[in-house]
Amino acid sequence: MLGFLQRPVVVTADINLNVVALTAVGLLSRLWQLAYPRAVVFDEVYYGQYVSFYMKRIFFLDGSGPPFGHMLLALGGYLGGFDGNFLWNRIGAEYSTNVPVWSLRLLPALAGALSVPMAYQIVWELGFSHCAAVGAALLILIENALITQSRLMLLESALIFFNLLAVLSYLKFSNSQKHGPFSPSWWFWLILTGVACSCAVGVKYMGVFTYLLVLGVAAVHAWHLIGDQTLSNVRVLCHLLARAVALLVIPVLVYLLFFYVHLLLLCRSGPHDQIMSSAFQASLEGGLARITQGQPLEVAYGSQVTLKNVFGQPVPCWLHSHQSTYPVIYENGRGSSHQQQVTCYPFKDVNNWWIVKDPGRHQLVVNNPPRPVRHGDIVQLVHGMTTRLLNTHDVAAPLSPHSQEVSCYIDYNVSMPAQNLWRLDIVNRESDTDVWKTILSEVRFVHVNTSAILKLSGAPLPDWGFRQLEVVGEQLSRGYHGSAVWSVEEHRYGRSQEQKERELELHSPTQTDVSRNLSFMARFSELQWRMLTVRSDDSEHKYSSTPLDWVTLDTNIAYWLHPRTSAQIHLLGNIVIWASASLATLVYALLFTWYLFRRQRRACDLPEDCWPRWVLAGALCAGGWAVNYVPFFMMEKTLFLYHYLPALTFQILLLPVVLEHVSDHLCRSQLQRSLFGALVVAWFASACHVSNTLRPLTYGDRSLSPSELKALRWKDSWDILIRK
Repeated sequence: MLGFLQRPVVVTADINLNVVALTAVGLLSRLWQLAYPRAVVFDEVYYGQYVSFYMKRIFFLDGSGPPFGHMLLALGGYLGGFDGNFLWNRIGAEYSTNVPVWSLRLLPALAGALSVPMAYQIVWELGFSHCAAVGAALLILIENALITQSRLMLLESALIFFNLLAVLSYLKFSNSQKHGPFSPSWWFWLILTGVACSCAVGVKYMGVFTYLLVLGVAAVHAWHLIGDQTLSNVRVLCHLLARAVALLVIPVLVYLLFFYVHLLLLCRSGPHDQIMSSAFQASLEGGLARITQGQPLEVAYGSQVTLKNVFGQPVPCWLHSHQSTYPVIYENGRGSSHQQQVTCYPFKDVNNWWIVKDPGRHQLVVNNPPRPVRHGDIVQLVHGMTTRLLNTHDVAAPLSPHSQEVSCYIDYNVSMPAQNLWRLDIVNRESDTDVWKTILSEVRFVHVNTSAILKLSGAPLPDWGFRQLEVVGEQLSRGYHGSAVWSVEEHRYGRSQEQKERELELHSPTQTDVSRNLSFMARFSELQWRMLTVRSDDSEHKYSSTPLDWVTLDTNIAYWLHPRTSAQIHLLGNIVIWASASLATLVYALLFTWYLFRRQRRACDLPEDCWPRWVLAGALCAGGWAVNYVPFFMMEKTLFLYHYLPALTFQILLLPVVLEHVSDHLCRSQLQRSLFGALVVAWFASACHVSNTLRPLTYGDRSLSPSELKALRWKDSWDILIRK
C-alpha cells in the first residue's frame, strides 16, 4: 500500500530561458533606484491623495476611471505601512519619512516589467519565431516613455499590463482549443481572459477598447465554430455558453467586485460627499450621517424638511427662501410679481427648512399618531422662517422667461391670488400608495393650477438674488429631468404651533441615534453614474497635446525638475521605435489590402497556414493600436502624451511581425535576407543608442548641462528641455 514511497518523486518542467532572462532585465530596468526621486512627480500629486483617502478610509469620487487602479496603488501604500499622512499639494514636494516611496511605486513598476516577457509570449503565441518574439520584448524593454511611466505612481503601466494579459490569455485559450477543448488549461485561459479584460476596464475606462477588441475576435472565432460540421449542436452550444459566461458574465461580476471592495473600504464621510445624493451621504460614517441618524422615516403633515435637488448641477443645493423680494423691474425692463424670492442655495442654512402643510388645516405640527403624506396627495410648503407658502403663477421667471416664476406668496391685496397647492409625485415609487420617505424618496412637486413642476434652472441670479441659483416652474410637457426631482435630506416632526418656538426648533440640531443604509447595488449605480457624468477640468494644460502630435512625437511632458541641479525627468518617446512602429502599421495595412485583393482574384501569395496567422496578428496588434488610438479624436477632454502608450504598445508588437514577414515572404534570395537582416540589426542598434542617449531624462539620475540638454532637442517643440 505504501509502495509509492519507495519510488522518488520526480517533477519535470519546461523552462523558457528567454522568458526568464527577459523578466530579469525587465525587473532591473523598472526597479532600479525606484525610490528616486524622493519627490512628487507629475500626476503622483493627483493619485497620491486618493491613496491617502484609502489609508484613512475616506470616501472620494474620481471621474477619470473605476477604482481598481486606485486600489492597486493603495495596496502598495498599505504593504509599505503608509498611514496616509502627507499633503499632496504640489509637484516636486519632497516626500516625508513616513511615505514609503518604493512601495507606492512598486506595483506599477512590476506591471511595466512583466509587460516585457508578456510581449514575447504574445508574438510567440501568434505563431511567429522566437527571434521576432524576443525583438518585440526588447523594444518594449528599451522604449523610454514606457520605462518612465512604469517607474512612477501612475496607472498606464497597469492598464498596459492587463491589456496584454487579456490578449495573451485569449491566444493561449485559442491555441488550446485546437487540441484540448474544455480541459483545465482551456478553462483557465478562457476565464483569465475575462478577468483580465475586467481588470483593464477597472484600471481605466480606456481598457474597454481592448475588451471590445477581444470580444470582437472571440465573436469571429465563435462564428467559425458554429460552421464547424464536425461538432454536434450540443457541443457548439456548450462552446458558446462557456464563452458567454467567461467573457460577459465574469467580467461584469469582477467589475462589481471592484466597487464592492471600494465602497467597503471607503466607509467614512469625505470632501466629495456633496456630489452624492443624500441617501448615499447618510450611508457614510460621519458627515450627513451624524445629522440624519434618528430622523423619522415617513414624512407627515406638519413635518419640517429640507429639500435637496437630486440633479445637483451645477452644484448641490437646497430649496431656499429669505425675506428679500424679486425686483419690481428687471434690468431688461420686464416686470415681476415682487413676491418673496425662492432660490436653490448651495450651503446648509436655517432658511432651507420648509413645513409640509395639509391645505385643509391650519396646524403646522405633526398629529399623534402622525398622518403620512402619500404619492398624489395635495400639499402646501410653508417656509419655516417666514411662514409664507411656496407659490408659482403665470409670471415669467427672472432668467428663464419661458418658465414661471416661483416665489413665496405675499398678499399685496392686488388682483394676484395665491396659487400654492402642489401635488406630490414620488418618482421612484413601487405603487401609487407609497408614502413619502426621508432621503429614500425622489419626488416632484406638480403645481395644481398650472401643471408646472418645481425645477432648478441652475442659472445664478444677479446681486439682488445674492448669486443663488434660480428655481422655476416648468411645464411637464418639456419632459423628465433630474433637476425637477427633490429629496428630503433633513427631517423632524414639528412640535410647536407658535412661530417663535418653531424658529427655535429650526435652529436646533436633529436627533442622532439610528442610521440609514443603502443596498450595494443602489450605491454602485449612483457612484457609477456620478463617475460617468461628473464634470472634469477640461481647461487647457501647457503639456496637453492632440492625437496627431503623439504619432509624430511633437510633444513631451516635463515630469520633474530637481530643485537645485538640472537633473530632470521627461516623458519622451524613443523616436526610432515610434517612427518604425508607425511605418510598420502602414506597411501591414498596405500588404494586407494587397493580399486581400489578390486572394479575391484566386492568387494566394501566402501559404494557407500563414494567412490566418497574418490576419490574427493584424487584428490583435494593428487592431489594438486602432481601438486605443482612434477614439481620442472624438474626445473633448484634455489629452496628454501618456494616453497614447497603450496604443503604442500594440503597435510595437506588430513591428517585429512585419519585419519577419518581409524577411520570410518578400526577400526572394538568401542574399536579400542577409542584407535585410543586417539592416534590422543596424536599426535596432540605433534604437538602443537613442534609448541610452535619453536615459538621463528617463531616470532623472544625472545632472545635464544646458549644452547636453540642447543636444537632445531634436525638434523646436522640445524647448522645455533647455529650461532649468
